[in-house]
Amino acid sequence: MTLTTVSPPLGADPAADVAAGRAAFVDRLMRSAAGVFDIFTIHVGDQLGLYDALARGGPLTAAALAARTGTQERYVREWLEQQAVTGILAVEDASADAAARRYALPPAHVEVLTDAESLDFLPPLAQSLAGAVRPLRYVLEAFRKGGGVPYGAYGKEFREGQARTNRAMFLHQLGQAWLPAVPDVHARLRAAPPARVADLGCGAGWSSIGIARCYPAVHVDGIDVDAPSVELAHANAVAYGVADRVRFLSADAREARLPGRYDLVIALEAVHDMTDPVGALRAMHRLARADGAVIVVDERVDEAFGDGTSELEWMMYGWSVLHCLPVGMAEEGAAGTGTVMRPGTLRGYALEAGFRDVEVLPVDHAQFRFYRLHR
Repeated sequence: MTLTTVSPPLGADPAADVAAGRAAFVDRLMRSAAGVFDIFTIHVGDQLGLYDALARGGPLTAAALAARTGTQERYVREWLEQQAVTGILAVEDASADAAARRYALPPAHVEVLTDAESLDFLPPLAQSLAGAVRPLRYVLEAFRKGGGVPYGAYGKEFREGQARTNRAMFLHQLGQAWLPAVPDVHARLRAAPPARVADLGCGAGWSSIGIARCYPAVHVDGIDVDAPSVELAHANAVAYGVADRVRFLSADAREARLPGRYDLVIALEAVHDMTDPVGALRAMHRLARADGAVIVVDERVDEAFGDGTSELEWMMYGWSVLHCLPVGMAEEGAAGTGTVMRPGTLRGYALEAGFRDVEVLPVDHAQFRFYRLHR
């Protein structure tokens, strides 16, 4: 999506042009409203297990689906009808009595709505958006008075939604595609003696777990300031059988000790959220061994405002207004980076933190840009 004006330039009939632009804008906002309802009703279906039950045993009536999911039939019936009207679900016979109508999940929608291992699994996006609007009154207050909104205000929905959004990528792509694209790092993680990795801003731990699973000898320390995320990360490591090689610390990245210990220091989709990115990068510089690597993975945004190279700029600005900028402004003296951290911005932070150069790595990904920071 490129940067455009809302209305086209006026032509020979300015009044007609304005009327046409107004109608197009109204249509756009109505379609946006439809998308909002899709997002939040998908969140309902995901959290209550309604899609999973339909995928396992559909077509089902409202009563049958309610019985299988421990929910109330009248609410489930309304949800099913809404999902059918909006085209997410299929209905066998729309003319049947409401109690007798049976609904099914179309085959093309099953993976998107139920397969957590798929890169196309999107209910976590809905969950994250539900969390992003949770503290909206505090965001409005920050707009009026300054300051920010602490990460904890966004609650469980955002914490878990963000973790689920990145889970499949971090488990399956990080160690199988992204790190192998950096040959010397890939080789060190496979070599003896076992490499040590520091994962800053690890969240629920999927990046740390993904590295440990793909490189069976490495030891990973995941560091995150959010204590509930660290608890979740530890539980995930236990569930995936890597807790003997992966540990998690609840700490500010700037306060990380253990200088010169790590063969790889990495921060995935975290630096732009930090109130003091330069301080965090200084910590990464300090934590890496003399021959260690420092890698930052962050959003693939345009190199300059409005240049139109990123197809996701609209999304990144949306996250920034509702979440990333308020979180990044929550401390006194915050840098105020926001989601849209352009390459030049990161380069400036890195040079100030003591790095001599920043290299954009040859990893092709629609959402992320990969940087190697050289000391």
